[in-house]
Amino acid sequence: MLTNIIELLQQQVTPMVLQSETEHLLEKKHALDNFYPILLSLLKDKPEYISELQNHLNPRLTDIFTSHTSLKEKFIEAIGATAPPSEIEETLNHAIAPTIGVLETQAGSSNQHSIEHFLQQHATDIAVALPLWAKPLLAALGVNTLVGQTVHQSPSSTSYIGAKKSTRWWVPVLFIVILGLICALLFKMCSREEQPSTVANTSVSSIPAKFQLKTGQDGLLVTCQILTANKSYIDILQNEVKQIFAHPLGCGADDNINLHTAFIDQDAIPSVLKIIKGAPNVSITWMGDQLAIQAESNTVANDLAQKIQPLVPNMHIVTQQPLDVSKVVDTSVSDAEKALSSLNPEHIKALDVATALNLQIINFEPYSSDIPEINKSILDQAAALIKRAPQVELVIEGYTDNVGTAQENKELSVKRAQAVMAYLVKQGVDPAKLQAVGLGAEQPIAENGTPAGQFKNRRIEFKVLNTETGKVRQVNEEGVNSGSGY
Repeated sequence: MLTNIIELLQQQVTPMVLQSETEHLLEKKHALDNFYPILLSLLKDKPEYISELQNHLNPRLTDIFTSHTSLKEKFIEAIGATAPPSEIEETLNHAIAPTIGVLETQAGSSNQHSIEHFLQQHATDIAVALPLWAKPLLAALGVNTLVGQTVHQSPSSTSYIGAKKSTRWWVPVLFIVILGLICALLFKMCSREEQPSTVANTSVSSIPAKFQLKTGQDGLLVTCQILTANKSYIDILQNEVKQIFAHPLGCGADDNINLHTAFIDQDAIPSVLKIIKGAPNVSITWMGDQLAIQAESNTVANDLAQKIQPLVPNMHIVTQQPLDVSKVVDTSVSDAEKALSSLNPEHIKALDVATALNLQIINFEPYSSDIPEINKSILDQAAALIKRAPQVELVIEGYTDNVGTAQENKELSVKRAQAVMAYLVKQGVDPAKLQAVGLGAEQPIAENGTPAGQFKNRRIEFKVLNTETGKVRQVNEEGVNSGSGY
């Protein structure tokens, strides 16, 4: 039996978190290895976080960095190295709950004080595994990373006085050391240089420029988006898109200063667009050194890739299998229907209802808030159950992908969440039991760099409102087995 808590987490939690992962496995494993001692240090020194994380079915980094958003972003960047920050964040999010579970098992209790005592017993192992760069980060969160200074120590008065007299001189030295570590971390995070490229990528920003375009059944432009800090190039590319596709509006654009100012092999973009024009139901995502192509079939996608590759020698072309949206939606609705039908109408829990509803995919038409017919039967079933359970109160959250402006996405997500709420109310649900919230492109659950990822991010989530605290409890497909509802 392992006695080192870090090794125990690596053995039990890491395989669970990474079991369905296929990309950036080494980076994610390394991030988890560094994350465990950081998380345990926080819980050891600030045990109030233990109960806070236990109260969430799906605890996330945002629950830890509540008022330190910028610090969270820098932390993810530092711990994830070259892997996409959103993927690293999601991996770490998935590790929090099982880590808490292991601690409860090892401590023999879910009691906060029992877990705190267990962590204090393993303080040395935690400190040894703690990355040096993480210490100033934890210090910024008010965490003491010094080994041996725990609340359980009770030295004699003699030794205490002696220590006080003998160590007083190094207090300022310790302060200087900690300050130096903080400065080193900030320098590491803020001055990290981009890897050189054969093509100018002149911005010092860590966010690459992105160009997305999708054709319809007729091979003409359906959607298009340009994200770069270079306003002049946005105008140039807009004109190219308008001319090639005979499209009067061109693309949506964002010139956020945090984006790169140039695309790799950007001079080839017009030539690539001419190849794409006329090809039905094709989407491309030009981001960093990767060009993702998705088409109706792998044959079409590979054919386009062969034609495009000579034009973009510095780009890595990835072809993706087409997403069978209809099949995915049908399966999700069927799963939701089965889950709702299995609930005992005489003993209904909010958590069970929310979990069942989250199994369905509500695939709104672009820019629309009209609920698809296929989802209405699910909402009808849910409404009938909610009406029978006065304790069931739900929050309906709407999300979008990142196509379009932040304001447009926020407004659309609000309309979609409100549409779902309005439908449930129309079926007889008391409006006082429902809340509708729109969060736009915030909190993506997949990479927005691919159509498949964007599809996942365009979603409606149902969450349980804790009537005692007024806070939301997150729910996923494992919610039924993760605790009782309200």
